[in-house]
Amino acid sequence: MNTENFLASERLVNAAYVRQGSQGRRAHELRLRALLEQGKCPEDGWDESTIELFLHELAIMDSNNFLGNCGVGEREGRVASGLVARRHYRLIHGIGRSGDISAVQPKAAGSSLLNKLTNSVALDIIKLAGVRTASSCFVVPMATGMSLTLCFLTLRHKRPKAKYIIWPRIDQKSCFKSMITAGFEPVVVENVLEGDELRTDLKAVEAKIQDLEADNILCVHSTTSCFAPRVPDRLEELAEICARYDIPHIVNNAYGVQSSKCMHLIQQGARRGRIDAFVQSLDKNFMVPVGGAIIAGFSDSFIQEISKMYPGRASASPSLDLLITLLTLGTKGYQQLLKERKVIFQN
Repeated sequence: MNTENFLASERLVNAAYVRQGSQGRRAHELRLRALLEQGKCPEDGWDESTIELFLHELAIMDSNNFLGNCGVGEREGRVASGLVARRHYRLIHGIGRSGDISAVQPKAAGSSLLNKLTNSVALDIIKLAGVRTASSCFVVPMATGMSLTLCFLTLRHKRPKAKYIIWPRIDQKSCFKSMITAGFEPVVVENVLEGDELRTDLKAVEAKIQDLEADNILCVHSTTSCFAPRVPDRLEELAEICARYDIPHIVNNAYGVQSSKCMHLIQQGARRGRIDAFVQSLDKNFMVPVGGAIIAGFSDSFIQEISKMYPGRASASPSLDLLITLLTLGTKGYQQLLKERKVIFQN
C-alpha cells in the first residue's frame, strides 16, 4: 500500500480510518528506512510482522517473483514445492554471482539487498561485541572449518612458496582438517601447562618459524576458545610475532563472539600486531541452524579477496537466518544474552 492506494481506499472506507491504517503502516516503514539508511542492527528488536513485511518486500524485488514472469533457465529461481518457496520467503536466487559471493545479482535485487544488509548488520554486532576496529566481514554459507579453508586458499595466492601452517594444538578435528583440505601441512606446536591451564608455547612457535623460514609458512592459525583445560591462545603475542616475521595470522574464533574476553584478545592482537582474518560460527554465537560462519578482518581488500575465492553463487539461508535473528533481538536483546551468559558462568 502506497500513498495513492491509501487515497483510493478512502472512497470505500471512512478517510479517518484509512489514515489510521496508513499511520500504522508508516511505523513499519520507518523501521525499514532506518535499517536501509544506517545498515546497523536496531537497538530494539522488531516484531515478527515488521520482519515478515520486510522479507516480503525484498522477495518481490527478485525477478522470479515478478507478476507474469515466465522463468526459463537455471537462474530464474524455479521451485517445484510451494512449501519450499514459503520456507525461504520466496528468496530463491541465493546470494552473489559466479566468481564472487558478495557481488550483486542483477536478476535478484531483493536477495542482493538481503546479503548486503546482513553483512553490514553482522559487522555492527562484531564491533558491539568488542572488536571495534574490524572494518569488513561477510556471511559465508559454510561452517567454521570450511570457512577457515577458504581463508587458507586465499593466502595461497599471496604466498606461493608456502606449504606449512603453524598451529598451536587444539584437540578438535574440523580446524585440523581445514588445513589439510586446503593442501597444507599443519605444524603442530604443543602447549605448555601453567597451573591448571594449557597455554600457547610462544618460544616453540618462534623456533618453528625460524626453523622452517617465514617464506615457507602460509600463516599462524590460532584459536580463541576450545575445551578445558586449554585456554585462548596468547593472541597479542602471536600477533606481534606474525608482524615481526611478516607472516599472516588467521584466528579460529568459532565460539568467540559471545565471549568479551575472546573479542578483547582479537582487538588487542590487531592493535599490537597482525591479524588478517578471524572466523566465527553462526550457530554457536547467534542461535541459528548449523551451516554458516562470519569471516571478518581489518583490511577491506583482503576480506574481499576471500569472498572472491568462493566459487559460484551460494545459499542465502544462513544470511536470512542471521538477519531475522538479529532484527528480532536488536542490540539490546543480544547484549542481554551476553550478560546472562556471564552471570550463568559465574554461578
